[in-house]
Amino acid sequence: MSGGLFALLDDVAVLARMAAASIDDVGAAAGRATMKAAGVVVDDTAVTPQYVHGVAAERELPIIKRIAIGSIRNKVLIILPVALLLSEFLPWLLTPILMLGGTYLAFEGAEKVWGWIRGHDAHAAPVATLGKDAEETMVSGAIRTDLILSAEIMVISLNEVADESFWSRLVILLVVAAAITVVVYGVVALIVKMDDVGLHLAERRSAFAQSVGRGLVRGMPVLLSVISVVGTIAMLWVGGHILLVGLDELGWHPPYELVHHLEEEVHHAVSGVGAVLGWLVNTACSAVFGIVVGAVVVAVVHLLPSRSKKPAAH
Repeated sequence: MSGGLFALLDDVAVLARMAAASIDDVGAAAGRATMKAAGVVVDDTAVTPQYVHGVAAERELPIIKRIAIGSIRNKVLIILPVALLLSEFLPWLLTPILMLGGTYLAFEGAEKVWGWIRGHDAHAAPVATLGKDAEETMVSGAIRTDLILSAEIMVISLNEVADESFWSRLVILLVVAAAITVVVYGVVALIVKMDDVGLHLAERRSAFAQSVGRGLVRGMPVLLSVISVVGTIAMLWVGGHILLVGLDELGWHPPYELVHHLEEEVHHAVSGVGAVLGWLVNTACSAVFGIVVGAVVVAVVHLLPSRSKKPAAH
């Protein structure tokens, strides 16, 4: 009887070691996948704060919480099942779907730039003064944009673990989805509440704390404005890059090859910082491509309806 018990305990120990090894493998694979998607994670972090610009202070964290919940739903309930099923049965569809998302990002970025040119955004009323409907619209827009960025993150992560089994990929991508959502929206929450931290420090007795607090309060509106610009550029960059890579994968190579060639030329022409400058060239070219595509879509969206109204005027 004792021999059977010891054999059972030995089997349990073996299973526990196997489970621990599997957890380590999942953690390592999730880490690799997350690092591979780090560029898009940074873009997501830069894009999101612009959606709470002009929001009443007491609504900032609740709105970020709603967007974060929408983000995890995007990843777990929409993107993950679709990506896994497509990768199993229709892998060729992943690229066109991503390109549709890239076009939407380019459209959003180009429309934002058009608003700056027209001066529309400068005179836009803060969301805090427009009521609940404006807040709902803003949150919906943020979750839609997150859907595209999250799709890019999850597909990049999926490609990184493509050799794993189906169930391993599922677990790894669930870990990636949770980790990235916590990091992105945790950082966003810190950014948008930094002015409150500044107010708290300004009320301290320490002269140094007061100085730091006043600096934070004065600097945060500027930082949020800068982040809004960076977020718009990120939309154009990521959207353009998705489109360039997608066109290359679908067989039209010249646009991507031109950008890649310029990147390599700069990389090898400058010693020391060549890799950074090459990356900047790639980023700038992707953003230019994104704004060109986005401008075309903006023109189609805004001009075609006005044309359709002209016959009705008669």
